[in-house]
Amino acid sequence: MSELKKELNFWQGIGLLSTSLLGTGIFAVPAIVAQIAGQDGLWAWPLLLVLVFPIAIIFAELGKHYPSAGGVAYFIAKAFNPVLGRVTAWSFLSVIPFGLPAGLYIASGFWASVFHVTAEVELMIQVVTLLLIWAIGLFGAAASGWVQSIIAILIISLVMAMCFFSSPSVLTVTWPNICDVQFMPVINALAVMFWCFVGLEAFVHLSTEFKHPQKDFPRALLMGLILAGFIYWVCTAAVIFFVPNLSSATAALPTIIEQLFGAKALWLFCLIGYLACFASINIYCQSFARLVWVQANENHPQGRLARLSKRQTPVNALTLVILLSMFFLLLIHLFTFSLHSLLEYANGVFVFIYFLAMLSAIKLLSGKLRILASVCTMICLGLLCVIGYKSLYALGIFIILWFIAKKVTVIKTSNP
Repeated sequence: MSELKKELNFWQGIGLLSTSLLGTGIFAVPAIVAQIAGQDGLWAWPLLLVLVFPIAIIFAELGKHYPSAGGVAYFIAKAFNPVLGRVTAWSFLSVIPFGLPAGLYIASGFWASVFHVTAEVELMIQVVTLLLIWAIGLFGAAASGWVQSIIAILIISLVMAMCFFSSPSVLTVTWPNICDVQFMPVINALAVMFWCFVGLEAFVHLSTEFKHPQKDFPRALLMGLILAGFIYWVCTAAVIFFVPNLSSATAALPTIIEQLFGAKALWLFCLIGYLACFASINIYCQSFARLVWVQANENHPQGRLARLSKRQTPVNALTLVILLSMFFLLLIHLFTFSLHSLLEYANGVFVFIYFLAMLSAIKLLSGKLRILASVCTMICLGLLCVIGYKSLYALGIFIILWFIAKKVTVIKTSNP
């Protein structure tokens, strides 16, 4: 079996994860949180970090002890059986119809806001974005790591500018008394907020491409999570500080940039916003490609999807992912789906996969880590309840794929 090239270091890992977590969420979700929970939303980010941090620890331990480009699917297969692992892998790909179009829609929206382009031109921007991601994928994970590290620096610089160019600083925003917080709006906000932390499982697929996976992978995972959480909190505080009477979530950060730096700075803001979205979409496309490559290598090692390029990258698998993304992107343009709905359906898939990963961790890990994995399993169940009926999409896809996989296994067994 061919092996992926080990070329990622600690700093590239932080760049990959932090940009994938920030990505499409940073320019919309903080404003949505402010709309749903108001100033109480300042407590929503620490609450979500408390819920996600133990899940990140479990992912870090799984990636440390069982590094594989197969990610969660590999953990499930090792903990239970290969059939369940394959079903989980293909279930992970079920986020493509909702998650990637949502990310592309937000990304192209930055250029649409500057140049006031038509829907057809915006669609062309989205297609070009996918082609650029395909081109970067030709050069391997290190290229993505360096590109996204640069994007991470741009995003952090923008957030720091919001902190220190305002007078007084947004960091001085008043926290509401914990006893006065209305927790139902905060809990409702979590259904959308989880979109901001759904890069953890994708990051696991890259664990085998670290030069020192046992040392650098878990550190990069946890540091990237903390950095992203802080930036999201700062953006929410900025929305509350500058735009107390918020009417449109998508207009919040442009309004802040215009207040701080003037209308001419909007062009630079839109460029950084597009790059942030590009980074998030990129890491998902690259991780999807590696997942497809692993499944192909295990089931049809001589097939085209199992081949690596001269640079040891899964180009054929990436091409398939890009083509599927374009297909569903066209469907989203033909039918009416709100961005809010796309995010919640995608979140349902991610949380369900996290739930399966935590179940596998209960079996694979031991001692205190097994207890922590059990707690994380309950956290994931709670998050599925928060998302509500839209999480049934993930469950339905999983059940359908399970029946198909079982039938295929029976056919293979009866016809050796």
